[in-house]
Amino acid sequence: EVQLQASGGGLVQVGGSLRLSCAVSGLTFDDYAIGWFRQAPGKEREGVSLISSSDSMTYYASSVKGRFTISSDNAKNTVYLQMNNLKLEDTAVYYCAAIYGPYSISWNQYDYYGQGTLVTVSS
Repeated sequence: EVQLQASGGGLVQVGGSLRLSCAVSGLTFDDYAIGWFRQAPGKEREGVSLISSSDSMTYYASSVKGRFTISSDNAKNTVYLQMNNLKLEDTAVYYCAAIYGPYSISWNQYDYYGQGTLVTVSS
């Protein structure tokens, strides 16, 4: 059974930091790309950051570039999203998802999905 376990969300003040984790099991980690997506209340889900486990190619949405860093620990089958200098607009439920092959910005193309973890940025 494939499982993606997202964790690390919480309440943080503007300018603070959080690190999200996505622990993956039940698939060959190196064959998949992992994406972090988020959905804020009343807004569409958007791709935040993506990484290919095989070659560590990455993608960042323009809204998070320079503040978020995605990384992969292939020994632990875990992908991290380090979020620094958080802004109010980063408040959302964050989801991780896995896709076979190269990453995609399209949520619907992913093969497996984790549950969300809530990030709340307060002033």
